Amino acid sequence: MATLLFAQMQCLAVCVRACVCVRRRKRGEMRVLSCKLLGRVVNSALPQQIISQRSLSRTAAVMVKVGDTLPSVDLFEDSPANKINTGDLVNGKKVIIFGVPGAFTPGCSKTHLPGYVSSADELKSKQGVDEIVCVSVNDPFVMSAWGKEHGAAGKVRLLADPAGGFTKALDVTIDLPPLGGVRSKRYSLVVENGKVTELNVEPDGTGLSCSLANNIGKK
Repeated sequence: MATLLFAQMQCLAVCVRACVCVRRRKRGEMRVLSCKLLGRVVNSALPQQIISQRSLSRTAAVMVKVGDTLPSVDLFEDSPANKINTGDLVNGKKVIIFGVPGAFTPGCSKTHLPGYVSSADELKSKQGVDEIVCVSVNDPFVMSAWGKEHGAAGKVRLLADPAGGFTKALDVTIDLPPLGGVRSKRYSLVVENGKVTELNVEPDGTGLSCSLANNIGKK
């Protein structure tokens, strides 16, 4: 708002200077620049100022795609004191990351997380996966409790994205007011040495199809 006001003031100053300084003598009278011409100055200068200021502050979000480097964002494991940086997590490794709308929600608890827990050993032995990680826009204590309930220790790491920084960086957010607002779409991705090599995002954001454990490596 401040930058927009500044642009408007700059434009007004230009117009005033034009009105005062650009004069012409006709039939012995000093006359200022006509209002019609002044209007053209305002209409041409002000939109350019506004567009210029807006373009500096607007950044379009683009969903992560195969071939991209995984965004480097801090997540949390078990407590706020234990930061896990995603860039460090995937460096030199093959890692499966799957995102869920919320811990303890029905589809996530009955199907999504249990599927990866039960398939963990096979994915690691047959597909060379080093780690499997579940991410959700929840706090680390909730994620830790959820993991314990499903026996995820040693199979799937439960990482919290409390402010949604990682989810936003991937551009896989979804607005789910009944769950508290902005959450993660349901997805799975495979990262090899920092690069995304496989990506599966549920078409409706919450379904249980392409992002399930049994679809990893089938593309």
